Amino acid sequence: MDKNKYTQRGVSSKKEDVHEAIKNLNQGVFPGAFCKVVPNVFGDDESVSLMHADGAGTKSTLAYLYWKETGDVSVFRGLAQDSLIMNVDDLLCVGAVGPTLISSTIGRNKKKIPSDVIKEVIEGTEAVVALLNQHGGDFVSVGGETADLGDVVKTIVVDSTVMTNIKKSEFIDASRIKKNQVIVGLASYGLASYEQEYNAGLGSNGLTSARHDLFESSYRKKYPETFDSDMPPQLSYSGKHGLLDNLEGTDVAMGKAVLSPTRTYFPVIKKVLHELPRKISGIIHCSGGGQVKCKNFGKNIHFVKDNLFPFPPLFKLLSEVTEMREMFEVFNCGHRMEIYLDEKEAATVIDISKSFNVDAKVIGHTEGALENKVTINYQGREFVY
Repeated sequence: MDKNKYTQRGVSSKKEDVHEAIKNLNQGVFPGAFCKVVPNVFGDDESVSLMHADGAGTKSTLAYLYWKETGDVSVFRGLAQDSLIMNVDDLLCVGAVGPTLISSTIGRNKKKIPSDVIKEVIEGTEAVVALLNQHGGDFVSVGGETADLGDVVKTIVVDSTVMTNIKKSEFIDASRIKKNQVIVGLASYGLASYEQEYNAGLGSNGLTSARHDLFESSYRKKYPETFDSDMPPQLSYSGKHGLLDNLEGTDVAMGKAVLSPTRTYFPVIKKVLHELPRKISGIIHCSGGGQVKCKNFGKNIHFVKDNLFPFPPLFKLLSEVTEMREMFEVFNCGHRMEIYLDEKEAATVIDISKSFNVDAKVIGHTEGALENKVTINYQGREFVY
């Protein structure tokens, strides 16, 4: 049996089969960029168009579980942010900051998910749009779809699609990441100036493992609709914590910590792009694939990450129940956005990020290599991917 628990639970950090399925598709105007880009839909030769789709993933199942246990329906607002920001922050990686159109899709089991839950998700979307626009964004919600899918959805699925244009002259192409540059990491945890409460930093990746590795078996018995019945019993709700247990090192309940809405870096990146035009070689959103995602970008690059943030409380707890090599492949481990640029420009990025109370530092550098690889050095241990 595959030793990787993530794979055994029916999920994948690398999605090799998906990449195989799409390998022969047109790669767009800038092959190797973080997002697929197509010619401008309005025929403007100076600009290109992007449409991106993503969602909150299995985080929605944990929101359902928390709601059922506590009656707190407000946690579903966070799912709207998770879904939207997974798109918005991907677009940041190519320098796209809008104007942006947004459409959301909700799939639910109507027997389990009533109208007040749907109302929270919809109002949550509008709240996130307002937040982004307060920080210089130009986001417009154009509606969406709510589908009753009881035959295929056990609880709720929340997804979003965004569409924007960007001038070719402003486009950031991650295929151009070079050797001899530094990597600046932007922290995923803490309390940014534009957030309302402590963010534990998990985002919207690795939630299947986090939920089952942290929370205890009584939830398996009470809420069979929250997991795959074919999952090996020892891998479903195999942790020792309750949703309302305190996350050590914080004053936040475990359930709320794991449900922390995915932090957006929009205010930070928008200002960085303004202050350092054409100085950024690449921006990587450490989402699916965690700290190893960068391996997919650039050519003949050795990504050396030897100065990562110490694991904040939630990731420290996860590292106690997850093999360390798998930690870096599944979780962002403390920073979810990284910027590649010359060392002389790094201080500007760090200062801008910290001005929003988002910690930042140089977490590594790039070297030349025969083929792309990632080396992570953490607390005296080395992991090569």
